[in-house]
Amino acid sequence: MPDLKEEKDEQSPMSSSEDSNAKAENGLEFQPIKATPTDTPISKVNTRGSQTNSLIRTRTSNGFGCDDPDNTWDGSGGDIEGQRADEKDPFEVRFDGGDSDPMCPRSMAHGRKWLVVIIISASSFCVTCASSMYTSTYPQLEKEFNCSREVATLGLSMFILGLGLGPMLLGPLSEFYGRRPIYLCSFTFFLIWLIPSAVAPNIQTLIITRFFDGLSGSAFLSVAGGTVGDMFNREQLQSPMLIYTASPFIGPSFGPLISGFINQYTDWRWTFYVLIIWSACNLGLIFFLVPETYHPVVLKAKARKLRKETGDDRWYAPNERLNKSIPKTIGYSLLRPGQLLIFEPMCLNLCIFSAILLGILYLFFGAFPLVFKGNHGFQPWQIGLTFMGMFIGMMFAAATDPFWHKNYARLVKQREQVTGEVGGSEPEYRLPPAILGAVLVPVGLFIFAWTTYPSVHWVAPVIGSGIFGMGTLLVFTGIFTFLVDAYPLYAASSLAANSFMRSTFGAIFPLLVFKCITSSAINGQRVFWRF
Repeated sequence: MPDLKEEKDEQSPMSSSEDSNAKAENGLEFQPIKATPTDTPISKVNTRGSQTNSLIRTRTSNGFGCDDPDNTWDGSGGDIEGQRADEKDPFEVRFDGGDSDPMCPRSMAHGRKWLVVIIISASSFCVTCASSMYTSTYPQLEKEFNCSREVATLGLSMFILGLGLGPMLLGPLSEFYGRRPIYLCSFTFFLIWLIPSAVAPNIQTLIITRFFDGLSGSAFLSVAGGTVGDMFNREQLQSPMLIYTASPFIGPSFGPLISGFINQYTDWRWTFYVLIIWSACNLGLIFFLVPETYHPVVLKAKARKLRKETGDDRWYAPNERLNKSIPKTIGYSLLRPGQLLIFEPMCLNLCIFSAILLGILYLFFGAFPLVFKGNHGFQPWQIGLTFMGMFIGMMFAAATDPFWHKNYARLVKQREQVTGEVGGSEPEYRLPPAILGAVLVPVGLFIFAWTTYPSVHWVAPVIGSGIFGMGTLLVFTGIFTFLVDAYPLYAASSLAANSFMRSTFGAIFPLLVFKCITSSAINGQRVFWRF
């Protein structure tokens, strides 16, 4: 019987792969009539058996432990693999023609896509600049509020801690409410909390407002990566993801350059006044120029439009039938990043690696004043300029993007030759930049550590920090792109998990190491960096 034979074939992964390839070659998705209907729910169809890597594959094979049963549709407009034609609901709204649908974010003009990438990257740059610009205010804060350096450093640690905790909630909520509302709410509160920081009457107020400021601005460290994945397909993802990945790490290295000049010639409060003006401009750009890009939310808007135009209430978007409550959504928002860290070894290891690197990056904010002021007598604005080495190193890393893009295309082509599958890819093909970066990071650290002598020219440790900066950006580029490629439906959750790990280390390292560095002055610092 033909129907029995087909049911048997569906249990074979190889048969499923051959059927999928045949459909792609013929340009059709013809489903033969079956004599025996099946009761298998769409959400229970086994997608692991397929060896294809179409847009509807949402994770690598070990990522299925993070699914929640109410949300198995990816919103991309593609059918779930194995779904039968007779099970489709004609009133279920999808993107007509896939990515070519005018309402699909991937069909936007190329220039507009890049404009959105630049705006959200600039916002991320602003938030992370706010973290490091604060470090140049330490001398004035100690004098005005009569506090120790450790207490003043708490303002930095609390801001970074807020950056880590915020994405655990804001990132996954964007997968329910959409990207744009999260951007607007997040950056509005980021701007609001800068005001009490600027007029703080004591160090306690400043530390508390710094935490809430970091918490509010944290959406751009996780949600923005999801926006990039919403607008670009796998083949186009490398370059825009590099821009987004670079912005939150160039920000900390660029912040002291700005605030060094501010605190050299004026009051520390002007550091926050400048941030207020900068944030207000960014908020206006987000409000007017950044659209909603999350596919399920866009489809919900399309369904509302169809219901209004036709007067037929039967039109619906897939995520409107998920029956999710707000408490349940918040529960998954907090649970899923933890699931990724616990059940996904690749995600866990990459998050730990990136967390250590960010912790080391923030150690430089304590090391540079000791090295360049203590050994070379630099002024605050000159100390800020020494961060240009790290900034230039990151720019060199960004300039290597065309090479990595060609390398990715080479790996994809090599896979096509081996498997015969056209357009197939694997998330691991995004990791070569991280491999090179992992080599450059210790090289840069050793150069910096061994050149912190007064007799050594000041440019030597700057070069070491530049090599470290180049390696750091390459590592983060590979890791971020891998996470978005491996978990496209839960991109914000995976980046939230990464942000939590990074920011936890970034908050703790400056506090734990400060005494270690200062107890034996530069010699103690040199021993620490070599370690």
